[in-house]
Amino acid sequence: MSGDGVGASARRVGGYGRVTGHQEYLADITLTDMLHVKLVTLDCARARIISIDKTAAEQVSGVRLIMTAEDLPHPMPRFGPQFQDRPVLATGETKYHGEPIAAVAAETKDAAEAAAKLVRVDHEVLVDGVFSVSRALDPTAPLVQDPDLRPDDPLANTNILREHHFGWGDVDSQEADLVVENTYEFPMVTHFAIEPHGFMAAPDGDGIAIWSTIQHPYLLQKTIAKLLDLPLAKVRVFAPDPGGAFGGKQNPKLEPLVAYMSLRTGRPVRLILTLDETFQAVRRASTEIRVRTGLNSDGTLVFEDFESNFLIGAYVDIADRVVTKGNYLAAGPYRVPAVRIIARGILSHTTPSTAFRGFGIPQVTWARESNLDEGARALGIDRLEIRLRNLAEQGEEFVPGDTPADGDWQQAVRRAAELLGWDEPLPAGRGRGIALGLKSGPTTGLSYSTVRLLGDGSVLIYSGTSDMGQGARTVFAQIASQELGVPLDRISVIMGDSTVVPYDQQTSASRSSVLMGTAVLRACQDIQAKVRTMAARLDGVDESEVSVEKGMVYLPGREATVTETLVTGLGPLGGELVGNGEMRKDKDLEHPLGGSALFFEFNATAVELEVDPGTGEITITKHMTVSDVGLAMNPLQVTGQDEGAAIMGLGHTLMEHYIFDEEGRIRNLGAIDYRIPTSLDLPLELRSDSIENADGPGPYGVKGISEGALLAVSPAVGSAVTEATGLIIRDLPLTPQRVWEAMMERV
Repeated sequence: MSGDGVGASARRVGGYGRVTGHQEYLADITLTDMLHVKLVTLDCARARIISIDKTAAEQVSGVRLIMTAEDLPHPMPRFGPQFQDRPVLATGETKYHGEPIAAVAAETKDAAEAAAKLVRVDHEVLVDGVFSVSRALDPTAPLVQDPDLRPDDPLANTNILREHHFGWGDVDSQEADLVVENTYEFPMVTHFAIEPHGFMAAPDGDGIAIWSTIQHPYLLQKTIAKLLDLPLAKVRVFAPDPGGAFGGKQNPKLEPLVAYMSLRTGRPVRLILTLDETFQAVRRASTEIRVRTGLNSDGTLVFEDFESNFLIGAYVDIADRVVTKGNYLAAGPYRVPAVRIIARGILSHTTPSTAFRGFGIPQVTWARESNLDEGARALGIDRLEIRLRNLAEQGEEFVPGDTPADGDWQQAVRRAAELLGWDEPLPAGRGRGIALGLKSGPTTGLSYSTVRLLGDGSVLIYSGTSDMGQGARTVFAQIASQELGVPLDRISVIMGDSTVVPYDQQTSASRSSVLMGTAVLRACQDIQAKVRTMAARLDGVDESEVSVEKGMVYLPGREATVTETLVTGLGPLGGELVGNGEMRKDKDLEHPLGGSALFFEFNATAVELEVDPGTGEITITKHMTVSDVGLAMNPLQVTGQDEGAAIMGLGHTLMEHYIFDEEGRIRNLGAIDYRIPTSLDLPLELRSDSIENADGPGPYGVKGISEGALLAVSPAVGSAVTEATGLIIRDLPLTPQRVWEAMMERV
């Protein structure tokens, strides 16, 4: 068991299959008699659908179904995790570039693609689309959604979905020595998971089976059951491990469509999106955020005043939750006497935005931390010092009435500065920056786990969590290894089938190690209690004289392993011991987010860089990221998550953004025209470190960590660019062209 327990960089459970290609992703699954699906779309964002002619397409050999809005129930079925606004297929009008109008099911993929091209959609392009915050808020702009979809909503005749107000104190009555006010823009970016989205459906007796690259299988189950008027027990969801997700695969997208097509044909159907189509299916919300920061001359914060506008797209998906959770902690990890936050979700004729690693926090952090830097420079105060001076201390209630600071965050800040060499002489032509990010972990949660200790001492763990690369399987196996004394190679983790694994609310918000990890731990402890009873019976002693810990059973005068006790206790009939565990955080209806944070993800990011004066190109020479993790249950996986998040942050900071034309068409679909960081773009030195004080709510004091290193990358880089060049750029990404043009304007 050595090297397998908690705190060890144990080998990745399932890692061999991932690196050798043996792992079966959704696109690798084939079903007997399966039909292939191709979507029919228009090359414009907004168009009125006049008619659809399927005649030529139906003549293609192998075509079995061409589904349009007319083939679906009336009124059009709609769905969504927050608002029931997304139609199964576009009806009457397309709302964004790439919205499906029809879908072809054929015997082969080639036949489906050929037929899709022959479907004739008579349409009128509506050039007056809403593609920006300013246009969306213009009273003369067209409405993105029909007001009938928002009954009893006072904002239904506007493009504002919701306006949220948070904060405390009286901002207007505060007197500050310095007020810094600016507006910051964050781009529209896509998730770019290596595995595109995929969906399959098949009749399953008197119900239906769905296969999906989804993070929330049980949400999908509820969605399909509601649309098809089926009991949950008649909807079976298979969720193979996704090949990356980053939030983009949280919620149902095209699963309802393939479900209807499967039931109509009576056959299994499969739809695998291309990378281009995936770009048109999911993205992060772009933002315009105005922030006013009030400071005293000594650098202490007096007030923060935010007005955040999130451009969320044509349908809500989970975007309203992104707006609320992303803005509730807009003032960050600092003690601020007065805070006012106005946050809006703005509808637009663009791809619906959804969850994205960081869940709205990177956008707000870019604005807050950059504005704080401008205040520090104006006051002549070191940018590190101004943060330390205002940073909440452990146990301090920095948001009145809410979860106190759950870590010694100064440790992370000082460590990041130390690793970077903040106080060392700065090489010529370079700049340094430091920024802090804070994200609230899950505000609600419910996870169940079942663990089976089999007759030979091997273990099966059942979990509804989706392992999309974050290493959940490994962590759960390590917990069982620690508690039951079983090596990892004798432990299997079962996921991805709603008829087999118990319920898990969702896989998001860096919750898995804390919530599902606790459920697994409690299931193991349930088994330990049964082993304790078994051992007492075998030795004829009272249970109070027996203890079970870390795979060992301690009895009066002797000790044995859990496995030895199990084999003896089960006897010749064999059998197994079954443990069940639950972790629950109930909803709080009085809280603006439905609940306080179970834990916080805190990160300090510090960078050093240089800017080429001739091209505007930025080279990151040092990138240090330090997160408060509670406990690194698997240090190697923590480092991998931290470094991955940091590099993803460099993507939206330096290069990533959608490019639209005047008709709202995305012009840089796919891997060639949409830039993400490659090995050539990595920092010359990238280092991840962790602060471990075992002060988290999860097993052994763990906190979630998968998003922290992404949160503060942009303002750290932006601050360093300002120091290196003297330029202040408030719009992302900091592309060479944008930086070069700013330098030329100064000349």
